[in-house]
Amino acid sequence: MNRLNLIAAASFLACAWSAPALADPCEGALPAKGTTFAGVVRYVGDGDGLCVGPAGRPDRWIEVRLADFYAPELHEAGGREAKRRLERLAMGKPLVCRAGRRSYDRVVAACTLGGRPLGLLLRQAGGIEGGRAWRPRS
Repeated sequence: MNRLNLIAAASFLACAWSAPALADPCEGALPAKGTTFAGVVRYVGDGDGLCVGPAGRPDRWIEVRLADFYAPELHEAGGREAKRRLERLAMGKPLVCRAGRRSYDRVVAACTLGGRPLGLLLRQAGGIEGGRAWRPRS
């Protein structure tokens, strides 16, 4: 096997064995600023990002970044725990949200769970993780 073929084979194997990228499944149209929308939490991407919508319809799931809560990124200290906390608190439950601005491919929204602000519920459930206080998004 010549050197070029060996490099090509190694590249192919590296790609075949690498972990796939985890993209969120939320593909729904984003609501306009000021719009109220509701749905069941179908996916949690990290400690302050989720998708709401009807079962089995990712094409209608709305991707939300919580307006009133900031969690560490997944790769930061406390990030994985923040995601688990949001999953335990909200997965499969109905939220009512009010759309704010857009941020990339999602809407920044203030959401309530059982009539209570989700950000408040997360702060009450969390406190400090990884030496970093969780705080409202500014």
